[in-house]
Amino acid sequence: MARTVTTRRKTLNTAFAWAVGLLIFFPILWTILTSFKTEAQAIASPPIFLNFDWTLENYAIVQERSDYMRFLWNSVIIAGGSTILGVIVAVPAAWAMAFVPSKRTKDILLWMLSTKMLPAVGVLYPIYLLFIQLGLLDSRGGLVVVLMLINLPIIVWMLYTYFREIPGEILEAARMDGATLKEEILYVLTPMAIPGIASTVLLNFILAWNEAFWTLNLTAVDAAPLTAFIASYSSPEGLFFAKLSAASTMAIAPILILGWFSQKQLVRGLTFGAVK
Repeated sequence: MARTVTTRRKTLNTAFAWAVGLLIFFPILWTILTSFKTEAQAIASPPIFLNFDWTLENYAIVQERSDYMRFLWNSVIIAGGSTILGVIVAVPAAWAMAFVPSKRTKDILLWMLSTKMLPAVGVLYPIYLLFIQLGLLDSRGGLVVVLMLINLPIIVWMLYTYFREIPGEILEAARMDGATLKEEILYVLTPMAIPGIASTVLLNFILAWNEAFWTLNLTAVDAAPLTAFIASYSSPEGLFFAKLSAASTMAIAPILILGWFSQKQLVRGLTFGAVK
């Protein structure tokens, strides 16, 4: 009897998980399908799901109208640069908070996390003026710094959580063997926390890739990433849903592929535990 109840519970949990997964994935699937429709079919009522004339015309028009590779390259540089810079800054900070804590360490962590609750529009004007004064407006370097600072609280929090799982005795043993602080972080701590660091890198790369508010407000042409590429298909004449869907599909395809191939590493990092 108990085994039957357990089996039913597992079946219900699996069905619920699939239902939630499909619910989350459906907008992506609909966007991809819409990208292969004509504009008339894209706005048809009732909506057409599969019974439509498949076409690649939208992708051809998007390629002719926009330099997709330039937007893609900007996204890679901005997301990758902000993530790498964030990890470089966050690793020493998380190490200090995890292994040399003070009475105010948790307060500092909560304060850092509270900055994520600040509406971005509230600081847009001063940052915009600062970018103009420093000549960073519409520059990839400026966006790298901004996105790094925006995601830094999350990076520090995640690394702090992973580092807390590592026994401090291991680092003490390294110090007794004559390891310097730099060697302790690079050759002892970092290799042990690789799964956690990898999941942090992946998550923050995705967050930076998907960032739209700052990229749309601080760029125009030269440093515009794929979020600006998508927004360019909203015009005063209206929304061209099929072309907008094609542009969106081209923008999300690289990050979907990255997430698909790195899902094991991401799950491993999010369930990371140190040496027992």
